[in-house]
Amino acid sequence: MTTTVRRAVCPGSFDPVTLGHLDIFERMSRLYDEVYVAVFANSSKQGFFDIDERLEMLEEVTADLPNVKVDSFQGLVVDYCKSRGIDVVIKGIRAVSDFDYELSMAQMNHGLSGVETFLIPTNRLYSFVSSSLVRDVAKWGGDVSGYVPETVARRLVARLREQ
Repeated sequence: MTTTVRRAVCPGSFDPVTLGHLDIFERMSRLYDEVYVAVFANSSKQGFFDIDERLEMLEEVTADLPNVKVDSFQGLVVDYCKSRGIDVVIKGIRAVSDFDYELSMAQMNHGLSGVETFLIPTNRLYSFVSSSLVRDVAKWGGDVSGYVPETVARRLVARLREQ
């Protein structure tokens, strides 16, 4: 009997990773043998944290999830999936606007390669949290400790002091 390894990918910018992201990773790690958290590297867009910093933070916050693998990619997510034998893309959705956008992407990805996309509602505790909102709150001195892992909050504060 041959067993198939069930793989899924959670792609995103994760600039920075939030507790909402982490909740999705934890939930998916219980359902799949391997979960890839893949940072999309967009060379035409300047991030708050560079790709290596985001990868480091993701490694730190997923260290207790042994079946979660942190990676980065450039290009189409379906090509990333094909290169790693991944059949499922996981996307967390917070609101109707997320659903509309992600549904279009899911249909395009399926049309391009047959890769399925599962849209997972976020935990209600984080339904309003986004990386950009966290960055804005931190920029103005607000407390973001309830929205990002502790290590990420420290890095945010340190980066803002540098600027």
